Amino acid sequence: MLTIFVDADGCPVKDEIFRVAVKWNIRTVLVSNRRISHPAPHLISSVVVREGFDSADDYIAVQASVDDIVITADIPLASRALEKDARVINPNGRTFTKENIGDALASRELMSSLREQGMITGGPAPFKPKDRSLFLHVLQETIQEIKRENGL
Repeated sequence: MLTIFVDADGCPVKDEIFRVAVKWNIRTVLVSNRRISHPAPHLISSVVVREGFDSADDYIAVQASVDDIVITADIPLASRALEKDARVINPNGRTFTKENIGDALASRELMSSLREQGMITGGPAPFKPKDRSLFLHVLQETIQEIKRENGL
């Protein structure tokens, strides 16, 4: 059964995910360090993990499986989910694949090093309405692709 796993702490597209989950009747699991309210309790559940570094990531990495969808901006979690043949979408609409995850991990490491050296002081670009729109489009395309590939 297709499941959407959401790295929900700070996820800016939860409302879009809720709409899509209801529209497509897809089980969705919000994983976070605190309870998150949500509609459609028959489809959408919230898992609260213990506080601690990577607790939500660890839960998602263990639970996700082939053709599940993982929503995360966390590149190491994306890599772990891809190892289990899950589909991974960043909240800005970028998809992580086995072909591009190595570059994403290398870029993350480089940026981290530059921040530590004080050469870069800013964070990621602000989230924009076009990011929200692209995410929604990519999520729906991904669901259609999974259903098509599995004859659903």
